[in-house]
Amino acid sequence: MTAPQVTRPALGVTDLVVRYPAGRRGAPGVTAVAGVTLDVPAGQVLALLGPSGCGKSSLLRAVAGLEPPAGGSVTWAGEDVAALPVHRRGFGLVFQDGQLFPHRDVLGNVAYGLRDLDRAARRDRVAELLDLVGLPGYERRPVATLSGGERQRVALARSLAPRPRLLLLDEPLSALDRSLRERLAEDLRHVLVATGTTALLVTHDQDEAFAVADRVAVMSAGRLRQVADPGTLWRRPADREVAEFLGYRTFLAGADAGTAVAPGGWRVAGTGGGPARDAVVTGHRTRRGLPEVVATIEPEGEPVTAVPAGATLPAPGTRARLVAEPAAVAVLGSTV
Repeated sequence: MTAPQVTRPALGVTDLVVRYPAGRRGAPGVTAVAGVTLDVPAGQVLALLGPSGCGKSSLLRAVAGLEPPAGGSVTWAGEDVAALPVHRRGFGLVFQDGQLFPHRDVLGNVAYGLRDLDRAARRDRVAELLDLVGLPGYERRPVATLSGGERQRVALARSLAPRPRLLLLDEPLSALDRSLRERLAEDLRHVLVATGTTALLVTHDQDEAFAVADRVAVMSAGRLRQVADPGTLWRRPADREVAEFLGYRTFLAGADAGTAVAPGGWRVAGTGGGPARDAVVTGHRTRRGLPEVVATIEPEGEPVTAVPAGATLPAPGTRARLVAEPAAVAVLGSTV
C-alpha cells in the first residue's frame, strides 16, 4: 500500500522569535516577534495585518534574511533557509517606496534581475511584465517622470521578473492616496493570481489585506491573534481586540453579548434581520454627502450612526428603533 503524500507548505515559519538588543543610554531590548508559527501554501497570498509596532515587518525581514532570528525556523518546501544569505533565497522584495534605480529607465529597472538572459529575451520578459502591470510601452520612460502608482507598478514588475519563488511585500501601497491604493490593491491581486506567485504581504490597512490576500494573519505585540480567510475574519473575529482593529465599534450586551456591529451597519426602522435596539436620537450629520442619524442605543449607552428610513429624519430627542444589517454584524470567538 502506498503511503499518502504529504503536501508541505511553500513557506513555513515555526516558533519564530526576533529580538532587538538593548540600545545605548540604557534603552531596553525589544522582542518584536514572539514565537510565531504560520505557513503559506504555494500560489497563495498571506497578509500580515496589524498596527505599527506589532512585529509584522520584523517577521517579514526575518523571512527575507534581513534580520537574524533569535529562535525558531524559516523553511522553504521543508528545507531550513537559515544558512542562506538574502541573495540566495530566491525571494523577491517590494518596499513602500519601490526603491527604483533613478539613473535607469523603466526597461533598465525591470530587467535588472535578468542578466542571465540574452538581450532579446530580456526585452520580451520586460514587455510581458509591463503589460501585466498595466504599463505597456513604458520601457524608455525615465523613472523621474513616473507617478507614485506607476513607480510601484514598475517595482512590482522588477520583483517578478526573475520569477521569485516567494514575493515579500512590505507596505507596498501605503505611500499612495486612498483611491489609488484601492485601485492598485485590486491590480496587485490580479497580477499575483495571474503569475501564480506565493506572497507574504505586510500592511496596516484592513481593506488592502482583504483585497489582496487569500488569508489574513492579524498580529499584535509580536504574536498572532488570528489567521483566517478574509470573509471568516470579518464575520468571526477572535476577540474584541481583533474586532476593534478591523473597525468594529459597537459591542452589544445582554442576549446579543459577543456580537459587534460595524460603523454604518445600523438602519432606522430597518428590517435587516440583525440585532435590534431602541435608541434616542441625539442629532444628524452628513457623510459623503448623505444624511445620517446620530443616536445612543440602549442598554449599551453607545453612540452610533444610522441610515435614515427615508427623506424625513427623526428629530433629536425622539426615540427610534434601529436594526443592524446582517453583513455588518460579527460574532466574536473564533480561534487562530
